[in-house]
Amino acid sequence: MIDKQGEGLVFLLSVPRSGSSLVTTILQNHSRLFATQEMWFLLSLHDLPQSQTRPYGGTGIIRQFFNGMVPPHVLEQASRSYALEIYNGLLEGTNANMVIDKSPRYYTVLEFIDRLFPAARRVWLIRNPLSIAASFKKVNQMRGERFHLLEELESPNFNMKMTDITVGLFRYAHYFATPHPLAYPLVYEQLVANPAVEIGRLCDFLGVDYEPGIEKYGDFADTPKSSLFYSMGAGDPFVGEHEQTHQDSVHSWQHLLNKKEIELYCRSIGARMFTQLGYGEALEQAEHITGVRFEEEADVELLSRRTSQFLQQSGFEWKNAYRMLEEKDADNREFIIKAGQKPALHDSLEQDVVQVVNDRRLQSLENRLAHSYEERNRLIAQLQTYQRRNQRLRSRIPFARQLGRWASVALSGMEKEKGGKT
Repeated sequence: MIDKQGEGLVFLLSVPRSGSSLVTTILQNHSRLFATQEMWFLLSLHDLPQSQTRPYGGTGIIRQFFNGMVPPHVLEQASRSYALEIYNGLLEGTNANMVIDKSPRYYTVLEFIDRLFPAARRVWLIRNPLSIAASFKKVNQMRGERFHLLEELESPNFNMKMTDITVGLFRYAHYFATPHPLAYPLVYEQLVANPAVEIGRLCDFLGVDYEPGIEKYGDFADTPKSSLFYSMGAGDPFVGEHEQTHQDSVHSWQHLLNKKEIELYCRSIGARMFTQLGYGEALEQAEHITGVRFEEEADVELLSRRTSQFLQQSGFEWKNAYRMLEEKDADNREFIIKAGQKPALHDSLEQDVVQVVNDRRLQSLENRLAHSYEERNRLIAQLQTYQRRNQRLRSRIPFARQLGRWASVALSGMEKEKGGKT
């Protein structure tokens, strides 16, 4: 049972193509865990005040209702109640008492998640950024979808996938930059190398006993849980090709990405991201392949542009360098991975991204002014249309009156002529 604070709820957080489908495939086999494919519905709840255009109309009315009449705390209470009905409804008829909500693009609503369910556990799935980019390329090519890293990464046009592998990566790095008892880092490469050990440690964090063999997900292929998982069709299409974890994709980025793609992406996110996530060896390999020594700092202009593009497109509001743990409560500024497997993330990471939203109230006011400006322009255009119609109508009135006089004269003459004949 999930309570109002989120006790019993687990968010599996990562950027897309980090291996979250694999983790979910394993965790769903645990008797006390309900885990399935991506839910995403918290994104829709957060998006309600934006009110996208719908065929039945009322877009402006809905926006005014949520932004002008419904207090933010009331909307959040309603969102929490709705989410609890969903989560606890999923547990009905099962032996599970915990829900795993795996939705990679939750990096866009971290502040919202924290306000709704502060007591929920968070699992941060970490993977080599180059492997993430390579997985994007592989899956999109298989599906016939567009993913051209060289063309799209620096393009001035908005692209959600490019936002994932740049802004999303930094959002999670900031969010988990300080230790928190409800946060746990899970490293993809360690998971596929020692699945039983890593899943055992994760179970300890979740407060459930490790059930031996759950990492061999092929043994559970015929269970109702697995049938539900695969029926949704989301996530990694290659998971079903294997029966347990493997290390085939750990180094596949070296042949999936060409030299120019490796160089451009490493320049974009900077060398520091690799070393602080614990992928210094991958960085050395990238530098050896490309023959380039990469700068420590990320491309701040690119990150700023991608951030601004997403916020403009979505209407969302973010706190700058937002962390799960507030600054005033953080005495230890290092992020230390459990079991000491990886290096720390330091505060200096904050310097990689410029300030996009400094003050939430100011941003909210700017959004309201923008909407007011749009409404003003719409009303002006409508008024001008009516004025033009009115002018055309008035211009026709004198002619209509003259025509009426002519008609009256003509009719009068006809009547006189008719009278003379009689």
